[in-house]
Amino acid sequence: MKPLKPVRFERLPISFFLDPKALALTIGLAVACVAAMLLSAGLGDMRLHPLEVIRALFGFGTEEHRLVVQELRLPRIAAAFLVGASLAVAGAILQGIIRNPLASPDIIGITSGATLAAVLFISVLSSTVSIVWLPLAAMLGAGCTSLLVYFLAWKQGVTPIRLVLVGIGINFLLGSTTKVILLKSPMYTSSQAFVWITGSVYGSDWGIVLLILPWAAAFIPLAFVYSRQVNILQLGDDMAAGAGSRVGRQRFLLLMLSVALAGAAVSVGGAISFIGLIAPHMARKLVGSSFGSMMPISALIGGLIVVASDTIARTLFLPYDIPVGVFTAGVGAPFFIYLLYRSRNA
Repeated sequence: MKPLKPVRFERLPISFFLDPKALALTIGLAVACVAAMLLSAGLGDMRLHPLEVIRALFGFGTEEHRLVVQELRLPRIAAAFLVGASLAVAGAILQGIIRNPLASPDIIGITSGATLAAVLFISVLSSTVSIVWLPLAAMLGAGCTSLLVYFLAWKQGVTPIRLVLVGIGINFLLGSTTKVILLKSPMYTSSQAFVWITGSVYGSDWGIVLLILPWAAAFIPLAFVYSRQVNILQLGDDMAAGAGSRVGRQRFLLLMLSVALAGAAVSVGGAISFIGLIAPHMARKLVGSSFGSMMPISALIGGLIVVASDTIARTLFLPYDIPVGVFTAGVGAPFFIYLLYRSRNA
């Protein structure tokens, strides 16, 4: 059993157990994320030393360095990190409430719903409605899809296996619908939407970052707070109900929390795949299955993967800028096959 340390506040009615290993890993991963961001900000057509990047961040250095770091590279890096963290936490929640290690927003249809809504927005409304409403459109698409999956999977309650099977079917249906819309759309909007659904943070500025920041800042900490409920649901529906949990209500609320995070991420980064699958698995290998420890680690790993993948996509094939979704799929697909192989032999 893990050595946990109790933490109590004398003046506040708050107490919890702290895992020293998880805390050390969280600090280490946070440092690694900062280092990756500094390294990424220095790579590109104009290469900068990390010290030059730090100087530019604080308003020193040449005007050209400040422009490149503060206005061109840093917003893209921040958007990539927030997208990765949001997808990772959304995936961790889904794997917990469904009790299936192969669950993630892009596999059970949530990402497809957000993608379909966003493609409709780009193809039909982008010329008349402000882009500020794109996250809301993506979240509505993700929310409607999750409600549809939940309704179709309902049979005297919702079991994890039915939720996964129905979600996979809806995922393929919505993916096909999105392709039909792209084929029927004008060339300019369809090419724009196609790059977006591949998964890309290309052209991100501080306005784009501000689209996702409020959602990530609100819902990721809320997911940490609700991690205890995910732990209870891991016991199974009967034991969770016996422990005093309202199983159906808690599962639905956590599903909506995952939908909000996935929808916000998709609205900014497009359909970046497999982050919600692989980041929670890596976190589980590092700190175990307790979601109080696993979710912060998942968020940091997800953000780190997307930042690193986007750095490679942006710099490896200069002057071309490859969508980051190509690289996350290249890493995630073999990992998914490995998980299927392990589950078959388990």
